[in-house]
Amino acid sequence: MSAQVLLVDDETEFLEIMADRLMIRGMVVSTAESVYEALQKVKTESFDAVVMDFMMPDMDGISALKAFKKIKPELHVFLLTGYSTVEKRDEAIQCGADALFEKPVNIERLTEKIQSVYSQ
Repeated sequence: MSAQVLLVDDETEFLEIMADRLMIRGMVVSTAESVYEALQKVKTESFDAVVMDFMMPDMDGISALKAFKKIKPELHVFLLTGYSTVEKRDEAIQCGADALFEKPVNIERLTEKIQSVYSQ
């Protein structure tokens, strides 16, 4: 059995590259190009983790994180950002994120984090 991951980003090229990189590492990956699309998928499909860009045009990372957790409290959420601060990381963790990674993300570290929560 493989981890079921929902990858969310509004940059299509990044989304495709990341999806390929996670699938090569044995994960089953679905994608969404907006938070609203991702929320619909979380309501109707089963995922172990969401990997999402923090800065989405339709909703910021903290609001999206809270919305995901409201739908499925046990869902693991990993946020990606190009503009990380200690305050942003701390707020994300306090709101239930499993981790906040800086872009470009180290795919091995991300994979290890996803696998560690998946195997719990």
